[in-house]
Amino acid sequence: MRLNKYIAHSGVASRRKADELVEKGLVKINGVTASTGMDVGPGDVVEVDGKIIEPEKKLVYYMLNKPVGYITTASDEQGRPTVLDLMPEVEERIYPVGRLDYMTSGLLIMTNDGDLAYKLMHPSKKVFKTYVAEVGGLLTIHEARRLSAGVKIQGRMTAPAKVEILSQSDSSSRVMISISEGRNRQVRRMFEAVGHRVIRLERISIANLKLGHLKEGRYRKMSQNEIDYLKRL
Repeated sequence: MRLNKYIAHSGVASRRKADELVEKGLVKINGVTASTGMDVGPGDVVEVDGKIIEPEKKLVYYMLNKPVGYITTASDEQGRPTVLDLMPEVEERIYPVGRLDYMTSGLLIMTNDGDLAYKLMHPSKKVFKTYVAEVGGLLTIHEARRLSAGVKIQGRMTAPAKVEILSQSDSSSRVMISISEGRNRQVRRMFEAVGHRVIRLERISIANLKLGHLKEGRYRKMSQNEIDYLKRL
């Protein structure tokens, strides 16, 4: 089995993150520092950051409604609360699929299935994530079309998006936006590129998997139909 797949199946990280761990020299096979692309055979002992790992025997899948004020990582150097703090009853080593920034709430998939995580996060799959944003000022039709066509952030154009103005008041706009990429703080930076600051941001769906009535800060096991749907994407 490829090393990154072995690490992913161990519930440590996705394949992409596993490769990063290998490149940083944090992975060893039988006591020897590993390199990207290596295979793991029967009887091999794999260590990540000094800890021996083994593939998880049971794959689990959860949907979490992340509140504002939680970090989307397993741990935080600054001691801030993480999404795992919301799920203390889960015994398996799970991790979030993708990220929501500290001030963003909404749908987050939590699992130890590294293969599924890799597929959902890979840009080639073009899995759309839908957000509802409240932004300062009145977003115009022209600005919405610019967002739909793509805007330049961090020196690169964004992929085409789906944008719908839901409502507007005297000082703000409520907008639904769907993107197929996962750049750092992408939605916030896209609105900034057309002159609007995001006041509130919530992710409501990943492809056709919807947050629904799941309360903020709560989580639930995903149904087999939902798991099968995500695997078919």
